[in-house]
Amino acid sequence: MKIRIFETDKKPRKGLLPIDWVVLGYMLVTTLVILFTYTKAVNPESMLWGRFQILVTMLALWGVYRMWPCRLTFFCRIALHLCLLPWWYPDTYEINRIFPNLDHLFASWEQQLFGCQPALLFYEAVPNTFVSELLLMGYSCYFPLIAAVSLFYLFCRYKEFERATFIILASFFIYYLIFDLLPVTGPQYYYHAAGLDNIAKGVFPDIGNYFTTHQDKLPIPGDPNGFFHQFLEAAHEKGERPTAAFPSSHVGITVILSLLAWHTRNKPLIIMALVFLLLINFATVYLRAHYVIDIIAGWISAITIYTVLHFFARKFV
Repeated sequence: MKIRIFETDKKPRKGLLPIDWVVLGYMLVTTLVILFTYTKAVNPESMLWGRFQILVTMLALWGVYRMWPCRLTFFCRIALHLCLLPWWYPDTYEINRIFPNLDHLFASWEQQLFGCQPALLFYEAVPNTFVSELLLMGYSCYFPLIAAVSLFYLFCRYKEFERATFIILASFFIYYLIFDLLPVTGPQYYYHAAGLDNIAKGVFPDIGNYFTTHQDKLPIPGDPNGFFHQFLEAAHEKGERPTAAFPSSHVGITVILSLLAWHTRNKPLIIMALVFLLLINFATVYLRAHYVIDIIAGWISAITIYTVLHFFARKFV
């Protein structure tokens, strides 16, 4: 179905969208956390100011849609939340660094389960430039895949566009809420803080509030001259923080995107999603961004979240 972007909605929405309410709920919960931990937070004023700006922008787009209720202004309301996802990600670090780090527990569980640290050994076992660039490419295509699935629904299955984007966005905010309250940084940060010698010996010290003031990490594995290596280094330099390791939202969201792609029955979209899903499962461990248990939890959480949100979306969206 070809979308007519300026076509007026026959039944304009009078109130806020379901995803607006999800964002408002997340903002309320995290604002309360900020206020209760105000003296411990590092940047509470900027965090609260950022929330206020998002609220004003959300209400402004609602007003524009009420004046001109067409598909373009409806898309802009949803696109706002999609575009703000990279803003909310570092915000989880600002909240969870108030609490003591828990990586020593997760690294210990990883050791007990596998008898080693796969994130430490994977690159050393496969120090190949082609493999590293392929996996880094898969990891880099995370946000483009979100855009591809969302735009496919917009242009080809418009009647389901709001449901699909609701599932994507609500999934993100569920993961963000977990990350706010569960301070796990992943191997790239914890291994650096604990020392690679300790990690290799199976010693996982409790580093407490180390990440309250530190953001150092291990370098990204692979060829420093590789295109995707340099791209990820630049992206990490700009937006990566010691946060959001358990469960892996990269894996979880990609599983959800793959399920949404499967729902369309569009073979090119399904193949693209499944290829990137395969790559990202290996890439997250290869890059030392996640423990293997994060990947397992990513799958379990994604299937659970998708099932619940899909049911909710069919009833109310």
